[in-house]
Amino acid sequence: MKPAPFDYVAPRTIEEVCQHLAEAGGGASVLAGGQTLMPLLALRMSQPFIVVDINRIEGLRGVSRAKGATRIGPIVRQNDIIGDTALARLLPGLVIATRHVGHHQTRNRGTVGGSISLGEPAAELPATAVALGASIEARSARGVRRIVADAFYLGPYATALEADEFVTGIIFPDWPVDTLTLFREVARRPGDFALVGLIGALAVESGRITRAGIAWFGMGPTPMRARQAEAALIGQSVTGLDIAAIAELAIADTQPFGDHHATEDYRRTVGARIFARTLGETLQARQAA
Repeated sequence: MKPAPFDYVAPRTIEEVCQHLAEAGGGASVLAGGQTLMPLLALRMSQPFIVVDINRIEGLRGVSRAKGATRIGPIVRQNDIIGDTALARLLPGLVIATRHVGHHQTRNRGTVGGSISLGEPAAELPATAVALGASIEARSARGVRRIVADAFYLGPYATALEADEFVTGIIFPDWPVDTLTLFREVARRPGDFALVGLIGALAVESGRITRAGIAWFGMGPTPMRARQAEAALIGQSVTGLDIAAIAELAIADTQPFGDHHATEDYRRTVGARIFARTLGETLQARQAA
């Protein structure tokens, strides 16, 4: 199939984007990497009146540091994240998760902002934003606001963005340098969306966990934050943890569903097992280091 007719603009400034979105009255789509939008247009599953291409705006590029946080521009390509040595030190969880997004070819065009804006429940980057406590900066002609990732996702492909807003930055707060990263996903083939996946970070000081962020993907209608497991981990010694009990708490905050790929029971069972295995292996590696 071919896309339905639409107008196309490629603004040079953020203000121009805001103007086009305001004038479109909800009938616009923002083009960043296009790895999801272009197939949807071709299948006529998306039929905007106008496509607003943000790739020519310099202010939306790059990675920067400010006030104890790392800001990532929405049109930063996923492969650029993987190759960023500073990010590997500051946000290892983000780099690891990005390596599992799609395929090398799609990551050449796919953007961080595009994936986080889309809100695919089984995607790695939205869950990473939730686990690491990121905030999404949204801009419109009405002004700028920040939305914590935990409140950004409302349902499958549904976010807190208004029709006249678009993402202008993703801000990740700093974690301690020696933070432990948890990551595991189960997929039918490399590059497929995860049947079950988890991403997490544990800050450890003097042998005790002082900060925890854990989120699931493929385990509900949105990225699912494991609040009970986070609360149970904080203050605990890294030795002698009841890992099985923590895994059950982590699963308790999910809302897995059944489909033609996997049943709800499969997702719950596999989720508990990979959580326990990942946490156990991560702690063992820390002790051996």
